[in-house]
Amino acid sequence: MEILTGKHLPRRTFLRGAGAAVSLPFLDAMVPTGRRAWAATNVDRTRLVCIEMVHGAAGCNELGAELNMWSPAGTGREFDLGPTALSPLEPWRDYLTIISNTDVREAEAETPQEIGGDHFRSSAVFLTQSHPRQTEGSDVRVGTSLDQLYARQFGQDTPIPSMQLCIENVDQAGGCAYGYACVYTDSISWASPTEPLPVIRDPRVAFEQLFGIGGTPADRAARRRTRRSILDWVATEIGQMKRQLGPEDRVRMDRYLDDIREVERRIQQIESRNTSGEPREIPEAPAGVPDSFEQHVKLMFDLQALAFASDITRVFSFKMGRDGSSRVYPESGTDKPFHPASHHGGGEQGVRDFFLINKYHVGMVPYFLEKLKNTMEGDTHLLDKTLIVYGSPMADGNLHNHRRCPLFLAGRANGQLAGNLHIKAPDGTPMANAMLSILHGVGVSSIQTFGDSTGTLSLASLAD
Repeated sequence: MEILTGKHLPRRTFLRGAGAAVSLPFLDAMVPTGRRAWAATNVDRTRLVCIEMVHGAAGCNELGAELNMWSPAGTGREFDLGPTALSPLEPWRDYLTIISNTDVREAEAETPQEIGGDHFRSSAVFLTQSHPRQTEGSDVRVGTSLDQLYARQFGQDTPIPSMQLCIENVDQAGGCAYGYACVYTDSISWASPTEPLPVIRDPRVAFEQLFGIGGTPADRAARRRTRRSILDWVATEIGQMKRQLGPEDRVRMDRYLDDIREVERRIQQIESRNTSGEPREIPEAPAGVPDSFEQHVKLMFDLQALAFASDITRVFSFKMGRDGSSRVYPESGTDKPFHPASHHGGGEQGVRDFFLINKYHVGMVPYFLEKLKNTMEGDTHLLDKTLIVYGSPMADGNLHNHRRCPLFLAGRANGQLAGNLHIKAPDGTPMANAMLSILHGVGVSSIQTFGDSTGTLSLASLAD
């Protein structure tokens, strides 16, 4: 569909104002000769989200495995999610691919000096599948992460090649414990083996990066002081643009702008509450960080969905926990702190308490899946075009082992995943094999080995 002037919009169109640059979602007006031309432009790239949850899962304990608290008993397409921590994903099983029985051996100790340091090196291994050099200095080294290999090839034509988000506090420097630099604990994204990428905890900071492109820090600070919406600063351009669009595009654009305004409103409410002088549950957190875990996670998912809709970036890594965290999740059904709960001692009640926390964490993901499915782009929705990788580099948190670690995929990845499938890998299979197959599936075909991979895990056949 042409815009009413008879011209066509570039896909990379911004509405600009003081300290604001709002990228538009995909509109019919951006396609010169109909929607088929959109696919022909070869820019319909898969969006990639890599989510790490620390401390493993109750289902990786001997008792938990017997009770199928993580992986279902059945494999292939006939499996029951009911007993598992993945049960919140039951309505989304057509978009779910479970990969069980893979090992993250690069997170294990290789020398006597490394024994006991699992919590302080594991996160760095998750997306690199490489063993970190033990150091508390600046001479860190591990590997280039999966998300950055993808961003290097398919993220360079977006305003932001990738973004790294987190929930827990990572404001630490220097050494953490057992001879490991804190960046190993804090970073899952590595642009190179020696270059960890910083993470953003504050939704305000992430919002400003996504919608303040081109503005100076002074511009953005002045705009925030007015308490006006970022959209108010581009209102003139919004009006001019809408007058040029057809009716369907105007509806689509209004919905997108409403979503931006709603996210911004929620951030402002959080900041107002957190600067009111009322007691906070996490007083050390920035004003934009909600005390509520669920509220925080949902805001971060909303920001990712908006960024994908406007193609500001196609790559996110999202650290939903931090090793050693004693955060309590009362909504999960247990009041046991996270890290102590993972050290359940193998007793049934302790394992069940940790299972409740695992299930609660997984229960955050359907919100994101719903957002993506409700966001149309061309002939389909973003969930069809997205690959979500969710897992942990640790298995049994009680023993700090890394064998048979939790991992699942969600989304269709532009037809690379069929969903509704449980793949149980042969014993001893590195998780790196699954990661290598993921890289190939999203188009990074030049990589022949990844971490300690010994081959690939057949994921391409899932779309058959």
